[in-house]
Amino acid sequence: MWKEESVNPTKIIHGNFTLPDSLFVTSNGDIYIDDGEDNGQVQKWIAETSTFVTVMNVNSSCEGLFVDINNTLYCSMYNHHQVVKRSLNDAKMTSNRVAAGTGIEGSDSNQLNSPVGIFVDVNLDLYVTDGGNNRVQLFQSGESNGITVAGSTSLNPTVTLRFPTGIILDAEKYLFIVDYGNHRIVGSSLNGFRCLVGCYGKGSQSNQLNIPFSLSFDHSGSIFVTDQYNHRIQKFQYLEESCGKFRIIE
Repeated sequence: MWKEESVNPTKIIHGNFTLPDSLFVTSNGDIYIDDGEDNGQVQKWIAETSTFVTVMNVNSSCEGLFVDINNTLYCSMYNHHQVVKRSLNDAKMTSNRVAAGTGIEGSDSNQLNSPVGIFVDVNLDLYVTDGGNNRVQLFQSGESNGITVAGSTSLNPTVTLRFPTGIILDAEKYLFIVDYGNHRIVGSSLNGFRCLVGCYGKGSQSNQLNIPFSLSFDHSGSIFVTDQYNHRIQKFQYLEESCGKFRIIE
């Protein structure tokens, strides 16, 4: 764990998890960690006590994790083409419920193909990066059929995606997507999608990415990107005075 503007970790968390693929940090500092590949579980690191507890049983890794405003935990199961969820308010570890996908690979509106990133908004609508279908699906609360909101098959296509992975929805309902196969970050606006980061092709320069996977924002609107094949995390600072452009922080 790092404090802002520091390159030296202030805390290192050790646990008995194997090959974790994702994590999710809540506002109180608790961390949910995927431990599904070998151990079939999601673990929660409790910030107040620095202890671990199992909060979900799964039969595969969770490529994406999310906790919504109702304290429901979501797991995107890449190999099972499905997103599952369970309420963390239930004291007893109950069976997971299906949030999206049939469990069978496909491209119909109720199907997914290798889902990765997930985001749940305040209306409990679920956004899923449907990697194998090169699209982002919106599953409105209580609905099993998704709406394609990004990708060449959307109702108003303004961006072509190549295996999207990470996703975030901001307070203004704008989407930010990690376009993994195109080595860039794209964002929506009133005029459709535009490239924000990595707009000059794959590479290792400060304005380039090479197989980015996930992204996150800080309180000032800067973007942090896991730049996998460059073995680094890149920070891109938001410049409000430059019409929403970003600049690289080395």
